[in-house]
Amino acid sequence: MSYETSRDAFYMARAIELAGRAWGQTHPNPMVGALIVENRKVVAEGWHKGPGQPHAEIEALKALDRKRSQDAALYVTLEPCSTEGRTGACTRAIIESGIRKVVVGAIDPNPDHAGRGLEILKNAGIEVSYGTLEEECSDLNLIFNHWITTAEPLLAAKLAMTLDGKFAAASGHSQWVTAEAARDDVMHWRRYFPAIAVGANTVLQDDPSLTSRMDDAVFCPRRFVFDRHLKTMAAQRMPKLYSDQFKEQTCVLCLKSANAERKAAALDAGVGVWELPEDRGHIDWTAFRERCAAETVCGVYIECGPALATEVIENKKADYLFIYKAPKFMADSATPGIGSRRATASMSDALHLENVHHEILGDDVLTRGRLLR
Repeated sequence: MSYETSRDAFYMARAIELAGRAWGQTHPNPMVGALIVENRKVVAEGWHKGPGQPHAEIEALKALDRKRSQDAALYVTLEPCSTEGRTGACTRAIIESGIRKVVVGAIDPNPDHAGRGLEILKNAGIEVSYGTLEEECSDLNLIFNHWITTAEPLLAAKLAMTLDGKFAAASGHSQWVTAEAARDDVMHWRRYFPAIAVGANTVLQDDPSLTSRMDDAVFCPRRFVFDRHLKTMAAQRMPKLYSDQFKEQTCVLCLKSANAERKAAALDAGVGVWELPEDRGHIDWTAFRERCAAETVCGVYIECGPALATEVIENKKADYLFIYKAPKFMADSATPGIGSRRATASMSDALHLENVHHEILGDDVLTRGRLLR
């Protein structure tokens, strides 16, 4: 690695840190960080804080609040936008600022805009390079990248299991499969996604809150419960999701044929109800995607028990997987795991992930990546 490449990576790593300050707060926009360097010193920083707010490049230019020196360079995690929009084109602001060099992490994933910002800057006589820490910059925006290229929400399934693929003991007891570091990481990703989903069995067995609890702060995303027949509404004790201070963030997903009295009970409790069509005995996932897209729910973190995991993964309804594995063995065929009879004939029938990341979390391991269709 050359000195210049190493230097650019150093500054880009800082820009990634800046982007992360708005972790989960910019949807449906991307997270972006930017900084200005003069004489090998960072003199201004900025990041995009949310929809309708100035873009990261504009924030950095405002933070400098003076004329740039001739060697000023801008580092930004995502290609500067070239359309006016609500906040104005960043390319125009960069050109007018007098910046002479721009280093970009990832290219705009929107096929209608990809490369256009770079071309405009080059035509204005600005030195442009791209691809510095590209994978890391792109990984910041898993949800945005999927949303902008498909107009669909990113459906990500989260699984926590033992080394032999078990979710719980034979009794159903599952607290806890993984240790504290892995559970803290789940909180991190809950904060990233605008919505979380669970199955009815998880609600009845674990009574989860599905909030993100980090740094003494509680964040509640949109909460979905996959409950075809609304059996959670017949529970002896009202689940937290339907009775806590965030209950208006909860929505039960049921079949149109579900019990009318239970639907009414959910609405009376202040909980939303989405009636969705049936697909071979299950909720129609295509209809769920379309409803999410219509309400600009651009990403859903699905915390799966064995039944929901089997439905989501075997039928390739998920786009992305988070698999937490603990160094434990149940060694019990009666314990719940994932999968039914798929009639696999060879390893070529296995489901594969791409763009895979591995992270060590104490004694546990997270493997995450995109599920190949």
